[in-house]
Amino acid sequence: MTELADYDDLLTRYEPALGLEVHVELNTATKMFCGCANEFGGEPNTHTCPVCLGLPGSLPVINGKAVESAIRIGLALNCSIASWCRMARKNYFYPDMTKNFQTSQYDEPIAFDGYVDLEVDGETYRVEVERAHMEEDAGKATHVGGSGRITGADYSLIDYNRAGVPLIEIVTKPILGTGDKAPQVARAYVAHLRELVKALGVSDARMEQGSLRCDANISLAPIGADRLGTRTETKNVNSLRSVETAISYEMTRQAAILDDGGRIKQETRHFHEADGTTSPGRSKEEAEDYRYFAEPDLMPIAPSAEWVEELRATLPEPPAERRRRLQAAWGFSDIDFGAVVNSGALTLVEETVQAGATPAAARKWWVTELARRANETGVEIDALAITPAQVAGVQALVDEGRVNDKLARQVIDGVLAGEGEPAEVVEKRGLAVVSDTGALSAAVDDVIAKNPDVAAKIRDGKVAAAGALIGQVMKAMRGQADAAKVRELILEKLA
Repeated sequence: MTELADYDDLLTRYEPALGLEVHVELNTATKMFCGCANEFGGEPNTHTCPVCLGLPGSLPVINGKAVESAIRIGLALNCSIASWCRMARKNYFYPDMTKNFQTSQYDEPIAFDGYVDLEVDGETYRVEVERAHMEEDAGKATHVGGSGRITGADYSLIDYNRAGVPLIEIVTKPILGTGDKAPQVARAYVAHLRELVKALGVSDARMEQGSLRCDANISLAPIGADRLGTRTETKNVNSLRSVETAISYEMTRQAAILDDGGRIKQETRHFHEADGTTSPGRSKEEAEDYRYFAEPDLMPIAPSAEWVEELRATLPEPPAERRRRLQAAWGFSDIDFGAVVNSGALTLVEETVQAGATPAAARKWWVTELARRANETGVEIDALAITPAQVAGVQALVDEGRVNDKLARQVIDGVLAGEGEPAEVVEKRGLAVVSDTGALSAAVDDVIAKNPDVAAKIRDGKVAAAGALIGQVMKAMRGQADAAKVRELILEKLA
C-alpha cells in the first residue's frame, strides 16, 4: 500500500504548485479538418474519411467555426488574440493517431496571456492562462483483457470516430500561493472553464463523455525554496470531484516520498476513480522532442481586428457577474449560494427557477436530494437523467398538494428510472396524497384508540402532542396522508 503523509501536516513543510491543462472538445457540426460528423458515440469507425484517417494524398481544410470558437474562448479568458498564427505537426507514434502526428499549435497559439479570477472560501485566486491553442483529438484505444490498460492486455481495438474532433487546449502558468486550498482551487478552475464554455455555446463540456478533461500537474517544494519541485501529471481526469481528489492524493503521496528522503519521478500518472488513487504511467524525466514544424498543408490563420471585436460583442455575461446577479435575485446567503456553486448545480438551479420553481425549492432538490444521488452513482450532477423542467414539475406537484416531500422523492426515483414525467410517475406508482376525509378520519380514529395517553394530553391542551399521532397516521397510510388535514382532524376530534 502506498504510504501517504497527513494532508494538514505536510502543509507546514511544503508549498504546492499547480499546473492545469484542460482539453475542451468543440461542438462543431464537423471535425477540425474534414467534413465527417462530429458526434459522440456511433458505431466504431463510421465517422471517418481519408483526411481524418491520414491516408496518402488527402488534404485538410480548417474548420472556420472551430477558429471562431477558439477566439471566443480566448477572449472570455481575457487572452490576447494572435493576429497571425499557424498550425503545426506534433510528431510521435501512437496507435490512435493514424498519421503519426497530431495537427496542433506550438509556438504560435491563437490565444495567449490570459487570466481568470476565482473565489474559493471567500478568498480570490488569480489563475494566469499561458495559452489556449487549437488541435485535433486522437482516436480511442480499448485494451481487451487484463486490467484494461495496454500492459497485460490480450489485444487492442481502435475506434477512429474521435480522431480529428476539434479541441481547444487551455494551459495555465504555474499556480502558486494556494496552500491548503490547492485541490479546491483546481476544482474551482475546471468548474469555471466548464461553466464558461457551456455559456459560450462552444461545447457541451460533458466530463463523463470526455468532452472536457483535465491533466493535473502538481509539485511540492519546501516552504521558502527558490525553485519549484518536480511535478507529476495526472492524465485525463474527467470529473470535478476527481480533479480535487487527484490533487489531494498526489500531494500526500509526494510529501511521504520527500519526507523519507526520496525524489519525485517526473512522470504521467493514471487516476483511479474507484479508490481516488493514482498509479505510474510513463516517465517524463527527459524532455520529449516532438519535432514540431509548421503544417505545410494549411494556410496561416490571420483573424482581423474587426472580426475579433465582433466576436467579443457576442460573449455572454462573465461568470463572476452572473453569480453575483443570481445570488442577489434569489436572496441566498453566501453559504447557501456557495453550496449551489460547489455542487455544480448553478445552471440547473437557474433553469429550474426559469421553469417555475422558487429559488429555495430549486436549491433544495438539486443541492440536497439530487447531489446526494449524483455522489452515490459517481456521476456529475448534470449527468443525472432528470431535467430542470422535471424538477420544477416535481415541486409543482408539492405546491398543488398532490404529493408531499417524502412522496416527491419517490417521484424523483421514477423520473430517474425513466418512468416518464413527474405527473405520470405519480399515476403509475399511486403516489398521490390521500385527502379523502372518510379514509383519513378512520385512520385517525384508529390511532387515537391505540394511544389513549397521548389523546388525553391533547384534550388537556397540550397540542404539541398531536405530532406523535400525526406520525403514526402517516406511517399507517404509507406517507400518503395529507398531514395538514390529519392534524385538523385530530384536534377536531380531541378538542
